[in-house]
Amino acid sequence: MRLRALLDTDALGLRLLGGEDELDRSVRGVMTTDLRDPSRYLSGGELVLTGLAWRRDADDSEAFVRLLVQAGVAALAAGEAELGDVPEDLVLACARHRLPLFAVHESVAFAAITEHVVRQVSGERAGDLAAVVDRHRRMMTAGPAGGGPDVVLDLLGSDLDLRAWVLSPTGRLIAGSKVAGPALPPDSCAKLAAEHLSATRAGRRGPHRVLLDGSTYSLFPIRSSGRSPQAARDVRETVLSDWLLAVEADAGDWPAERLDLLQGVTQLIAVERDRRDAARTVRRRLAQEVLELVQTGAAPAEIAARLRVAAPVLLPGLGAAPHWQVVVARVEWEGAESEGGPVAQSLLEEILVDPLATGPEPSDRIAVAHTGDEAIALVPLPAVSSEHDGSETGLLADALLQAVREPLSGGLDDDGRLTLGVSAAVHSAEGLRGALEEARHARRVAAARPGRVCAAGHQELASHVLLLPFVPDDVRRAFTARLLDPLKDYDRRHRAELIPTLEAFLDCDGSWTRCATRLHLHVNTLRYRVGRIEQLTGRDLSRLEDKLDFFLALRMS
Repeated sequence: MRLRALLDTDALGLRLLGGEDELDRSVRGVMTTDLRDPSRYLSGGELVLTGLAWRRDADDSEAFVRLLVQAGVAALAAGEAELGDVPEDLVLACARHRLPLFAVHESVAFAAITEHVVRQVSGERAGDLAAVVDRHRRMMTAGPAGGGPDVVLDLLGSDLDLRAWVLSPTGRLIAGSKVAGPALPPDSCAKLAAEHLSATRAGRRGPHRVLLDGSTYSLFPIRSSGRSPQAARDVRETVLSDWLLAVEADAGDWPAERLDLLQGVTQLIAVERDRRDAARTVRRRLAQEVLELVQTGAAPAEIAARLRVAAPVLLPGLGAAPHWQVVVARVEWEGAESEGGPVAQSLLEEILVDPLATGPEPSDRIAVAHTGDEAIALVPLPAVSSEHDGSETGLLADALLQAVREPLSGGLDDDGRLTLGVSAAVHSAEGLRGALEEARHARRVAAARPGRVCAAGHQELASHVLLLPFVPDDVRRAFTARLLDPLKDYDRRHRAELIPTLEAFLDCDGSWTRCATRLHLHVNTLRYRVGRIEQLTGRDLSRLEDKLDFFLALRMS
């Protein structure tokens, strides 16, 4: 479609501010953004919609417009709902770069423009789904009355008898049709997300068909509106952040027209995703400001002042200043040139949501910043009562990843890793710098472990676990081989179970009675096995030093 056609559509409320000679440009998509640099999500030909939240002073307009022109966008449309008239510096910048500029009246939602462009670009809508979309233009308005993705899925269920759900990349249920019957169980959501991520990483073109518990599902990616699959230079930049639409049907039997129409529905749902991402801007900015203060060694009083601003935003109605935890995450890809910080930021925002929570909004109380390859979350906790030790409250590293390990492993495939570290709760600004370093150190401990998805918490930094991951591999191998290989060889030849006996003996703190009971052995049989262990290794299990060596060898093996 042409820009001129948009201007001729009175219902869109567009007013031309510049670029009359460029109105014959073609529009191939639409994107809503308030990012200072949205170029990574642009592929050319888009109508860019913005509320101008990126603009802090007049100089920002020139930089923003230059990035859009370099990305090859068709035009820019600025909303008047927040700031009133479009700033003159933006009008001049667009004129200098010959970029058509529209003003969007405050009464018109960006979602209405997005829907119009999506429908026109997609071509003629055929059959039943077209009638549904046309009949419910209100469903994706920017305000609460629009209902969000639930309304779209309700229409699919009631008008087309299609059961459908929107899932996050971690398998969390974001939306589902209320007329589609029971919600998908969490384990089914996780499996569908894992299948989708694995198929995406394998380069298979969607929709992906999956057979699960006797039902066939078709999985459609939901990408940021206006961004084509080729917009990212590397699929790994987006695979862990895109939502997906799971439809209980075999899309392989559908005609091309219906597939195209359902792709249009995913674009409508993407509007909600963009709105949700835009709403995170304030929380991300708060986290970034606090992080910069902490890392530059600002005075505790200054940090405390920022925390007081953050607390009501993240925990409205709390009444008292909360305690805080810091979570650090890193996503690393073999051979990747781009920084992994933005991917880790988006992923950490999702991981920190309660896995039992549904809907797009539970992340409203999570503030995540990123720097380089690292994402850092500032997590508020309700103040701990004096009866409890603060170290016993808050997030636990293993629990965070328990529900998301399966789908994320599919997205990471065989060339990516996610490592995560969690600090203890701190009660003041003075403790925040230490909490950040603690979380970073815990993440390094997690990175030293095998596996695609690993986490470590502050509890592990007070024990031998802190030291073991940093022992060089050749030293670990030599140490464990010297102590354990004779026992493993003997077990293979005689099935004597010396290794399990050694583990149980150490776990029972050298107690003959408790160990024999645990192993269901007579004490004399236990004494014979321990004697054989000592004979084969030349060690004495009555000595603390030898017990400690065996303990470490077992942990490093």
